[in-house]
Amino acid sequence: MRAGRIEQGEAIANRIQKAITQRSSKWMRNLDTRNGVKDAWAKVRQVVRDCNSSSDSIAGEVTAQKLNDHYADISTDTEYRVPPMKATVVEAEDSVTEIEVFLMLDRLKATATGLDGIPAWFLRLGAPVFAAPIALLFNQAIKEGMVPSQWKTAIITPVPKVKQPEQPSDYRPISITPVLSRTLERHIVRTYIYPAIQRKYTGLNFADQYAFRPTGSTAAALIALLHTVCAMLSSNSYVHVFALDFSKAFDSVRHQTLMEKVAKLDITDNIYNWIASFLTGHMHCTKYGNVTSSVATVTASIIQGSGIGPPSYLITAADLRPTRAGNDIVKYADDTYLIIPAANSGSCAEELNNIQAWASNNNLKLNCSKSKEIVFRARGGRGKTAQLPSPCEGIERVDKLTILGVVVNSRLTATDHVDGLMSTCSSLLYLMRVLRNHGIPEISLKDVFTAIVLSRLLYCAPAWSGFCTAADRERLEAFLRRCKRYGYCDQNTPRISELFNDADDVLFQSVLHRPNHVLQYLLQDREPTQYSMRSRSHTKELIQKTSNLNNSHFLIRLLYKDCY
Repeated sequence: MRAGRIEQGEAIANRIQKAITQRSSKWMRNLDTRNGVKDAWAKVRQVVRDCNSSSDSIAGEVTAQKLNDHYADISTDTEYRVPPMKATVVEAEDSVTEIEVFLMLDRLKATATGLDGIPAWFLRLGAPVFAAPIALLFNQAIKEGMVPSQWKTAIITPVPKVKQPEQPSDYRPISITPVLSRTLERHIVRTYIYPAIQRKYTGLNFADQYAFRPTGSTAAALIALLHTVCAMLSSNSYVHVFALDFSKAFDSVRHQTLMEKVAKLDITDNIYNWIASFLTGHMHCTKYGNVTSSVATVTASIIQGSGIGPPSYLITAADLRPTRAGNDIVKYADDTYLIIPAANSGSCAEELNNIQAWASNNNLKLNCSKSKEIVFRARGGRGKTAQLPSPCEGIERVDKLTILGVVVNSRLTATDHVDGLMSTCSSLLYLMRVLRNHGIPEISLKDVFTAIVLSRLLYCAPAWSGFCTAADRERLEAFLRRCKRYGYCDQNTPRISELFNDADDVLFQSVLHRPNHVLQYLLQDREPTQYSMRSRSHTKELIQKTSNLNNSHFLIRLLYKDCY
């Protein structure tokens, strides 16, 4: 081609491409995503990495010791005090039976091994033999409120946060504790902590937290946030929403304030002592590039990767609440959204100062440079003519905001989110074409499409699908028709509107039939009546429709569905 012989060059290029395709097709010809799931997805991920041209090379200036020192600096509390233990005279009964331990071990999934070197497959294989002594160990640890010292050292696996990591801050620390420790942690969370957070306490509120709890999800958090915004717009000309960012929130939680909140929960003293023992004297080392660093002591953090870590942050954030009546907060893990109506617009600075004080008390830091503000206007003349106040100092005001992976704009439409979906999913079709050229069977190709493309289209669909315009839905329908034409999905795949309806029904039925669902507080039971009226599909009171709280919203849409 450099010599100008274009036709000959193109002919050679075509022959080379055919040879590469023919050879590559043998690699995935026998791939089966339904039987050999692990091996099949390992090959798919390798193709994805090749398509994205991501580099797995180790950064030259980053070492295991530098990473470990960096994480130790973050997980340090300069005002650290050892959490106090509780003294109890109550004789604790056995918490777990031998058969329960057997089922725990027998159901262990493949997972990373801690520093003790005991793999999950070994515990699963020997479950009938190990169940009795491990049950004794678990019960003794719970009764005494003590964690074995071997379980207090975690090994950190750094996970890159960017494609080309160059410094320690580009890696997220995931602590790997021993498998037995995680097994006992999950038992304590299910048996003691989850039931405790269902109750009401003075100074603690778990209703506004949608992560790390049963029935919690990003879809539920988005639905609650948008419902609150739309309800406020019914009586206000605009509503502020602040998306707050806390720097290294999970890695810097103060143990003392965490245990003060744990002490308020309705749990026994030995469980409180077990949690305090788990956090006290915890250590970690970092493995990077087949090199393991020295061990460093942790005086803060909830130990990311542990079983007790996620509910620990839930408890940490339970006392974060607005200071002014009428304002609201929606939380999903450390993603915190402060909602302030126009009537309380003057309290924005006060609320932000309160959140900064809370963060400082819990050894956290509010990152104002990454925090954003978006203002939603009411539909109709009132919202258009309202004069908006000046943005808060240090926090950028934007017209659209990505909330838990969904793009929300100030007009409360899904157009911007659909734009992003079309761009992302269209690029994924290139991956589907590469997999097909590698010889993947058609049935496995369709499974991959369902897992990585269709699931992305339906992510949080109940929360945003009602805000789609007719043009947005037609674009999604056209994309799905194109995928059917290319053979990436079955011809009998339902239309996108039907898929949205199915997702709505599944979530709404979960809300109706689970008394402790996180969205239950938004619904009221219908008052009994003496009249003989047409039966409904639910027993909840209808929410009054307004210009802003209309069929676009999930709850309104489902409450009125098939109602008359």
